[in-house]
Amino acid sequence: MREREGLQTDDGTARDAAAQAQRERALAALASVHDPEIPVLTIADLGILREVRIEGESVEAIITPTYSGCPAMNMIAVEADLALERAGFSQRKITTALSPAWTTDWMSDEGRAKLLAYGIAPPAHSSSRGALFGEEVLRCPRCGSAEVERISEFGSTACKALWRCKACREPFDQFKCI
Repeated sequence: MREREGLQTDDGTARDAAAQAQRERALAALASVHDPEIPVLTIADLGILREVRIEGESVEAIITPTYSGCPAMNMIAVEADLALERAGFSQRKITTALSPAWTTDWMSDEGRAKLLAYGIAPPAHSSSRGALFGEEVLRCPRCGSAEVERISEFGSTACKALWRCKACREPFDQFKCI
């Protein structure tokens, strides 16, 4: 026996290739699951889809909530399970992992671009010094002006804040840097 990419195999690449094909099929199915609160984003865009494990005929998807009380996680778990079922997986498990805690740095660049196109200011990368100290320069996702003011620390969901642009006078949500 030899170990390759975390899989023990007797027959080498044939078993590895089959497991990789199953994993790719599971990832493709899960990539179709959208966040019910921000439907323009998938769970892959958000970075809450952390891992897919294949063991024999079983598939396990590990998801991490944006925060531990996120009300969307139950719906996301149901939708992930249904997506795997539609993809032909009969033995499925959806596991919620709270550690490590989710961070906006797990959000994909494509997800950030989708937020902006949807009219939500995307979060800064938390590794930026301004984001760490709440001094980031926020721009209106509609007109691009930096003349904005926070209306409320909480927007339509707890992970967003409500802002208004002083230039175009339009309100907009900002996905908070966590």
